Amino acid sequence: MYTLALGPEWLSPDYLISHFGLIGILVIVFAESGLFAFLPGDSLLFTAGLLVADGQYIKQPLWLVCTLIVAAAIIGDQVGYMIGKFFGPKLFNRPKSKLFKRENLDKAHEFMDKHGPKAIVLARFVPIIRTFAPMVAGAGTMRYRTFLTYNIIGGIGWGAGVTIAGYWLGQIEFIKTNVEPILVGIVLLSVIPVVFEVLKARKEGKANAGEAEAVADGSAPQTPGTRGRHAKR
Repeated sequence: MYTLALGPEWLSPDYLISHFGLIGILVIVFAESGLFAFLPGDSLLFTAGLLVADGQYIKQPLWLVCTLIVAAAIIGDQVGYMIGKFFGPKLFNRPKSKLFKRENLDKAHEFMDKHGPKAIVLARFVPIIRTFAPMVAGAGTMRYRTFLTYNIIGGIGWGAGVTIAGYWLGQIEFIKTNVEPILVGIVLLSVIPVVFEVLKARKEGKANAGEAEAVADGSAPQTPGTRGRHAKR
């Protein structure tokens, strides 16, 4: 078996798969897609592919494993969308909540506006974000038909794509003998987009704050049209 040197042992992919098999994988995929964050989604799917190739803990064929994982991912997102649709306004209007703050909903809406419906697909490959993305879509203005379409695309790309990658790469001897650092690398790579967005948001926030201060002090540069209007006065 393979061990992952990140987080508690009971959340490591090898522990989950060795104790709960395919059922455990499906439950984690479903839960992380729309209920609970901080679960080993990417590394779990990659490890599942490795173990399908080995045939030790997962006896089912690859096509069946991928089909069930994709179904669990799509259904999980559906549940997340419904939670956001029916409970979103209440969840995101709790002043003392650290996760469900109104500003988080506004930022998510900006992300959706910037990337469009494809944000649902992109979110699949980003930990934590993939859990809250369907809730935000349900709490926002995204049409259900649009969400369903991109949910299916993302579920197939993530659920089947990462599992198949683990299956094929797991047959390479170098991959087999270096599984743990590869899984750690997968986790770290999946976190990079989150760090990038946080740093970008902070930079934009500082820039906006600086512009607001400049306007308040009257030191902001004025456009020719603005100067003309002031001159006429």
